[in-house]
Order: sequence, then structure tokens, then C-alpha cells
Amino acid sequence: MTGNKVKDTVHMTHDIIHRNDGIPFDAGLLDGIRVNKSAVERRAATIGTRRSVKKEYQAAWLLKAISCIDLTTLSGDDTPGNVLRLCAKARNPIRMDLMEALDIQGMGLTTGAVCVYHNLIPYAVEALKGTNIPVAAVSTGFPAGQIALSEKLREIKMSVAAGAKEIDIVISRALVLKSDWKGLYDEIKACREACGEAHMKTILATGEIPTLTKVAKASMVAMMAGSDFIKTSTGKESVNATLPVTLVMVRMIRQYQELTGYKVGYKPAGGISKAKDALNYLIMMKEELGNDWLRPELFRFGASSLLGDIERQLEHFVTGRYSASYRHPMA
Repeated sequence: MTGNKVKDTVHMTHDIIHRNDGIPFDAGLLDGIRVNKSAVERRAATIGTRRSVKKEYQAAWLLKAISCIDLTTLSGDDTPGNVLRLCAKARNPIRMDLMEALDIQGMGLTTGAVCVYHNLIPYAVEALKGTNIPVAAVSTGFPAGQIALSEKLREIKMSVAAGAKEIDIVISRALVLKSDWKGLYDEIKACREACGEAHMKTILATGEIPTLTKVAKASMVAMMAGSDFIKTSTGKESVNATLPVTLVMVRMIRQYQELTGYKVGYKPAGGISKAKDALNYLIMMKEELGNDWLRPELFRFGASSLLGDIERQLEHFVTGRYSASYRHPMA
């Protein structure tokens, strides 16, 4: 495989993205939203069956996936040492011998971001100094979101002050369950204002939303309120990212872009641990939204163990042999 083919896939030429400023709340935009669950599931089931990405093309797409990973550690036993190791892996996501075999050692490949809890932001910021890798922080009472709005806004401002360039907020699920769309809009808009220059990813916790129609409406409200990304899950729910939910959310992104001209990003999170799964999500983004969304500015995986499996698959491409999974730890 030539290095040029890989580099062309990872570094596609794209238009400049103008940040989503949001629009005034419009209940009329929600009235016509209805989701046919059976049709969505049928469409989602075709992803990965109609297209087959093999050999050097698969390797190139997996490198693209690496550039879109929010490399994440959100465990109760996180320590500064864990975060430092995570950041080292974000800076050098695959082994040098594999990069040399792929002829990509000069392309500056990194993950899209590193995502941590608020108290560990300073360690991540220091470890990533001199790179363009942003630190993302979960906020607003993650993962349940069951704190007062004033506390949510205070958390956001503290994380931004500590150096986070991206804030992953969680919504109050009760607002969705009650169909209080104006209340949801006001909450997310206040969070966006608290973020300032930091980009905001709004986590819907779709595994706790009972219908795809409500997922679609919550997605639209989040974008109306100025979200830079909409994200499926905290990774702590019993059901996290799925292809049917992804299809619903990305079609709302397309509808919002057609309505306003703003391109909003998408982040599936939780349970995406295999390279094959990553390819399916990338294929869906390409088919539904086009090549513009195949970049970290508009697409991220929220993942911890995914990188290890991608590195394992790349080693198989280079050597023709599968190594044990434990030889490819995340960090």
C-alpha cells in the first residue's frame, strides 16, 4: 500500500465550518417529526452488508477512525497516572513500527481529543501541551444530570477555566420524558452560553429515551439551542450507541443543516469497541451526510477500548497475523 493513498483518505479537503449559533425556539419544527421505527431498523440493518471495505482501503478508513476518537477515561478509579498514559497514547495512537510499515510516520496522526472528568483536566492539559489535541470534560452532573441548573452552569465554567476546550453536557432526561421542549431548549441554551468559546457536545442519553420520535425531537431542540455536537450516550446507560439511533440523529442533523446552513457534529458513545463497528458508523456518516462529516470537527467516537482493536487490525494488515488483544492496550 502506498502512504499517499492512506494520507489522502485521512486528510480529505473540506469546507470551513461555521459554528452553530442556534436559532430561536420553534415548536412548529417539532410538530411534524415522526419516526417510523421499522423503516429505521431496516435501513440501519443494511449498513455493513452492502459495502465491503478491504485491505489497504480498510487500513485507511481505520486510520480515519483513529483521528475521530475522543480517547476517554471516565472510571471511578481514574488517577493522574491513568490520564498521563491516556494522553501519551492520544499523541502516538499506533506503534511506530506499524506507522513505518504503512509509510505514514510523517502525517502527525493523533486522536481527536482526550475526554476526562473535571478534576483531571489540568493533568491532561499539561500532558497535551504542544499538540493540537483538545481536552474534553464531562460536566453538568455527569452521568445522571440530576443537579440544579445553577450547579450545571458552575461546573461548565470551572471546566472551561481549567483548560477544557470541549464540554460534554448531559441533559435533564425528565424534560424529554415530559415533552417539555421549551424547558429543554432553555437549559441547553444556558449551557451553551456558559461554555463560551469551548465547543459543546450535548449528550441525550438515548438509551433512557423511550421512543425514536422523542430522540429525533430532542436532537432538533439541542441543535436549535446551539449545540456544536449531539451525542448519544454517557456510556453509563444499559443501552448506548446503536445504528438505528444514529440514523435518526444524523437525519435530524441533515434536516437542521438544510434549514439553517449550520453543520452540527455527531458523537456516538458507549459500547463501540471493535474496528468493524467503527467502520459501520463511518459508512453511515458518509452515506447519510457526505464526506464533510468524515473529520474530527464533525464526527467523534466516544471510546476507550476501540483504539486497541483498531491497532490490532492494522497489525494484521501489515503482518498477515492476528496478535493477542492484550498486546494492544488502549494506553
